[in-house]
Amino acid sequence: MNAVLDIELVRTFHAVARSGRFKAAAELLHKSPAAISVHIQRLETVAGGRLFDRDNQSVSLTALGKRLLHSTSELLNTHDRVLAELHGPRLVGRIRLGIPDEYAAHVIRDILPIFAAAWPNVVLEVKTASSYSLREQVQAGKLHGAVLTLPLGQREPRAQVLVATTPVWVAATSHAQPATGIIPLAIHAADCPYRSLMLESLKAAGHRWRVVLESPSSQAIRACVESGLAITLMDRAKMSSAMRIVEELPQAAEHEVMFLRSAKAQHDEALELLAQAIHQHFRL
Repeated sequence: MNAVLDIELVRTFHAVARSGRFKAAAELLHKSPAAISVHIQRLETVAGGRLFDRDNQSVSLTALGKRLLHSTSELLNTHDRVLAELHGPRLVGRIRLGIPDEYAAHVIRDILPIFAAAWPNVVLEVKTASSYSLREQVQAGKLHGAVLTLPLGQREPRAQVLVATTPVWVAATSHAQPATGIIPLAIHAADCPYRSLMLESLKAAGHRWRVVLESPSSQAIRACVESGLAITLMDRAKMSSAMRIVEELPQAAEHEVMFLRSAKAQHDEALELLAQAIHQHFRL
């Protein structure tokens, strides 16, 4: 009998690959960790080999896993697009969505057009702000949902984790000044968890600093770092080739990027479909 590539197994595989953890994928897909393991085992049987290398903390893709991830991304997109085309015109609604600036370009460019094409009668209203501000607006019902970043352990009850991340201190590759003396900083706007983490960890370690740039714009902070004017804290995946990691400063705590829904929109069908699109396509 010819092998069949089950779309549900593929979706589970992508969730594990994106989150880096079986437990996080289970929460994302509303399944038990045992069910996630069974799905991966079944897919490995079809693929003919191991898809993940595993340790106590996380999982990473094998060479076979990387090939399968690349080759099935369009398969998932096509599958969901066909289903959406069958049902999309019947769904109407309005969604007020919040996104932190550092992830806004990716979500707006890579995810929202897919959703808008699939569900043309759903009106999107997007707002960018810092994560703590977005959390407050979702809790107050001013936003239906938001992508936001919070320290590990501060997850909201109605939030679904998209990916875990441990931010790193970065400087320009040409910036040779050691992390001693007065440290020049490019800091995020108020209500950003990375801003709080930067200042609190430096203070706890006894470092002195001065603020070169304070901005809500991730592009402005990136330019300030790449020019060699300051250092900052950012997701490792956001580093450019013009940056290097500053090892001398305190190691940052792990954070989680998540999608949070307002209490009033928990059962909103349009928001559920948008959440699914973000879960499937979000990348750091």
